[in-house]
Amino acid sequence: MKTWIANRWNKLAARPLITSVIVLAVLASLGGYEFVRPADVHAATAAPAAAPLDQESVNAILALDKAMETLAAHVTPAVVNVSVTSRGNAQLTGGDDDAQMPQIPNLPPGFGQFFGPQFRQFRQRPQIEHGIGSGVIISPDGYIVTNNHVVEGAQDIRVTISDRRVLPAKLIGADPLTDVAVIKISGSNFASIPWGDSTQLHPGQTVLAFGNPLGFRFSVTRGIVSAVNRPNPFAGDARKPGEFIQTDAAINQGNSGGPLVNARGQVVGINTFLVSQTGGFAGMGFAIPTQVARPTVETLIKDGKVSHGYMGIGISDVTPDNAGFFHRSQATGAVVTQVEPDMPAAQAGLRIGDVITEVDGQKVEDAGQLQVLIGQKSPGSKVNLQVERDGKNMTLPVTLEEMTRRESAHSASGQEHGKARWGLGLTDLNSDARQQLDLSNGVKGALVARVEPGSPADNAGMSQGDVILEVNRKETSTAADVSQALGTIPDGEDALLLVRSNGGNSFRVLHPAERPAS
Repeated sequence: MKTWIANRWNKLAARPLITSVIVLAVLASLGGYEFVRPADVHAATAAPAAAPLDQESVNAILALDKAMETLAAHVTPAVVNVSVTSRGNAQLTGGDDDAQMPQIPNLPPGFGQFFGPQFRQFRQRPQIEHGIGSGVIISPDGYIVTNNHVVEGAQDIRVTISDRRVLPAKLIGADPLTDVAVIKISGSNFASIPWGDSTQLHPGQTVLAFGNPLGFRFSVTRGIVSAVNRPNPFAGDARKPGEFIQTDAAINQGNSGGPLVNARGQVVGINTFLVSQTGGFAGMGFAIPTQVARPTVETLIKDGKVSHGYMGIGISDVTPDNAGFFHRSQATGAVVTQVEPDMPAAQAGLRIGDVITEVDGQKVEDAGQLQVLIGQKSPGSKVNLQVERDGKNMTLPVTLEEMTRRESAHSASGQEHGKARWGLGLTDLNSDARQQLDLSNGVKGALVARVEPGSPADNAGMSQGDVILEVNRKETSTAADVSQALGTIPDGEDALLLVRSNGGNSFRVLHPAERPAS
């Protein structure tokens, strides 16, 4: 290379300067490439290869995988697919071909005769609806736990077990309040898994969710316990117990009723809903803990129904922010925020601001736990509440009533087909309610204690804590006045209420629910 460059230099010496410069630049580039290239190639080939994975780490991962495989294989045979057939809203059908009746608005009475006999054969026929969910077999003789909302209204229930057999199931009992239901298939020696203790769960523990999400049968997802003792974020009814297990194990539509299982292969929860802005999995699934589900299931199997004890109070948690106001050194217990008149709690002497710390000697950590403890007691039973009032401890005995019975006693008058016509539960104003709502003694009316979801009152925007002052432009001073006034309104007519809500008055129109066809 050096000799060649020298020869070229001698030949270029006699040429014009510009040509010499260009050629020299080219030759310099070639020379630079010749000398630099080997170094670059050497540097690239000399880069060290990635070190092999440490065998100890690989073994740890493989051991975890094996453990999860074993756990899934142990639980899956006890998981079932629940298929439900129910009757939905009626649709008009007719003729041999069940064709849909054409929608003709404003058709005068009797005008259908001009469309011929085939048109007149159209009739109402209930629409058939299908739904799927999940369940878990808890005993070899075929008892299955699922959600109430999976089987509610079912006329036919079919269960697909792990060996792909499809078996008919019958409903043993359901409890809408806890959203737990029990169904049963005939047979013996079914694969089953035992109950676990949800009170021993802690955030960070591994859990697996089983079920049939979005129709994909016998799926399993893995995650951790994200939190425990969560309140129900969808509770339109304050009586519903919370204490939910929150998990990031994927729970989607169709997982409802399937088991949430701990590392020991025990059922610690029944998957029930997810929280998501899109309707799909977003990392927040919720399961009913066994501390709520198990006693409910046992009662359903024994009696076919569940009756819940009721005190008639509103409660909330004692928090670090408010503990000092209730003379509490620790943020534990349930503080009474409302006492309903003539209810067991009021008769026992409970007051707003009391802090309930124990039930029959069992410590109360928060409002959710108190709700579960009382709800699991039988109506008519007596419980001893340990109460702290203004820094002083006292014991108050309370005899519980049945939740649904007292609820019916406070429903507004004007019954229609066995259900509250307007969907209002009313009670009289007392001093505690006036203080809580900041109402003067001059305000007369009926306090709304409950609003039935989907009722005319609910559709009109009524809510618990509203005060009804007038019905159809006539003053009402008590709950009895409002009930009587609503009860005298003819069928099919609206009701105009003057309502005090959130510190102001407004008129609300209640449109009566459409009467079902007889």
